Amino acid sequence: MKPIIYNKIPRIDPVLVERARSISVADLHEGLGGIVGRQCLMLPAMRPMFPQARICGQAITSYNYPGDNLMLHVAAKVAEEGDVVVATNGGSAQGALWGDMITFYAKLKGLGGAVIDGAARDSSRISELDFPVFSTAISVSHPEKRGPGAVNVPIVMAGVTVHPGDLICADADGVLVIPPKHLEAALSNAEARAAKESAFREELKAGKTMFELLNLQADLDQAGVQCVDHCWSEQG
Repeated sequence: MKPIIYNKIPRIDPVLVERARSISVADLHEGLGGIVGRQCLMLPAMRPMFPQARICGQAITSYNYPGDNLMLHVAAKVAEEGDVVVATNGGSAQGALWGDMITFYAKLKGLGGAVIDGAARDSSRISELDFPVFSTAISVSHPEKRGPGAVNVPIVMAGVTVHPGDLICADADGVLVIPPKHLEAALSNAEARAAKESAFREELKAGKTMFELLNLQADLDQAGVQCVDHCWSEQG
């Protein structure tokens, strides 16, 4: 990959983004289905810098040379209101990619958050600023600003390929990268799942058990599980 900066990304209908904003990462993950959902879910090493952090916005991608964050600053410059800076240096903890000053700038600019495959620092200050940042490491390691790197090209980070413009949805349960072609189906499925779970809660309040509502007896029967009416210690 040659050093290059693309200033534009394909834009998603803002109505779809707003729908996604109100849905949990768990429901969106399930809404994507068993295969695509796994392909879109970042590794658990990607964690929020404070528990209440939540992100929903389009990806401005940044590939940075290990120990360097020049292209991350370019990504923050290129990003528009609501966008999410999604940056990697290959996952190295050397050279913190993100810190409190870029957080202060990003919040003033109205960006939607940052997802960092590498180190972030100034975690207490970021929490005070209430700006959502997720990262795979925390380290104060000094970053250079020399390049090379690239902005708004496909990158691989925390186990997922991220394309510029993909929708990034993140909360305390993890980070999802949703390609626009899968978004409408994921939203519809997730909303249906949430409605079903709401109905389940009402039935649980009325006295039903999770075992009944999930029809788990059928799963036990299919698995050939034996159920006996005495203690293990009473076996002959």
